Amino acid sequence: MKNCFNKVLTAALLFGLAALTPVFGTGSQEGSGGVKKVLVAHTQSYYPYVFINDKGQSDGFEVAVLREVDKLIPEYEFEYVGTSDEDLFIGVETGKYAVGIKGAWLTEERKTKYIIPNTHIAASIIGIAFRTENKDKIRDLESFAKFSGKLVPIPPSSAQWPVVEDFNKKHPNSQIKLVPSDVFIITDAYTWVVEGRYDAFFDIKLSFQDRVEKKEGAWHRYADKLSYAPYKAIPTYPLINKNYPDLAKKYDEVIQTLIKDGTFAKLSLKYFGEDIFKYL
Repeated sequence: MKNCFNKVLTAALLFGLAALTPVFGTGSQEGSGGVKKVLVAHTQSYYPYVFINDKGQSDGFEVAVLREVDKLIPEYEFEYVGTSDEDLFIGVETGKYAVGIKGAWLTEERKTKYIIPNTHIAASIIGIAFRTENKDKIRDLESFAKFSGKLVPIPPSSAQWPVVEDFNKKHPNSQIKLVPSDVFIITDAYTWVVEGRYDAFFDIKLSFQDRVEKKEGAWHRYADKLSYAPYKAIPTYPLINKNYPDLAKKYDEVIQTLIKDGTFAKLSLKYFGEDIFKYL
């Protein structure tokens, strides 16, 4: 009798512990009324795409878009978790999180690890930072190519590399010198341009604004020596765990509504001060 009682007690305790254990490892859990709660991981300081605001809340353009998506998909409820880049990538791949957002560009490697929806969630504007003294000669990427085409080296693994390759294919008479870099982040890029080692640096507009134009920027000392010309916008996508094809399908369905009804443009003005999608 005692052994029997102990077995029953042990089973009850194990069942109770299982009931109390969160299911965050699966990226989701059942809510009330059959609504499936899914964890959305995001990085914490990539303003204005995804960040933690001064109230300690998940914020940013991509978060705002997903909140609108959530309203149109009653079967799911999104819960946001601020984390690191590494945890986001690994967490979405392993199923710790259902979705990850971080201003992520599309790459071949990411297509093998995650479900990438057909429709973007945002866009990252890229262009060139060049010496202001050449502003009368350099107005865009084509005029830069004709000026010299001497671009700061780009790592081949960067999503910027195929953008320049594509430009060269479309402009056979105005070529940019595409030189591979053996490091992903070149900390001296702005200095090299100012000193004349290269004539332009292929840069994200947001990075140029934060680092050079803002007074607190690390390279603000070059604000009067460097100018920026946007080229195009590279779409960014949510990364979705492969166990959620239904969620990816529903995302693609409802995101079109947000584009057509002006929600995208409205949120873009709020977070970027302009309609970034005009560059797409």
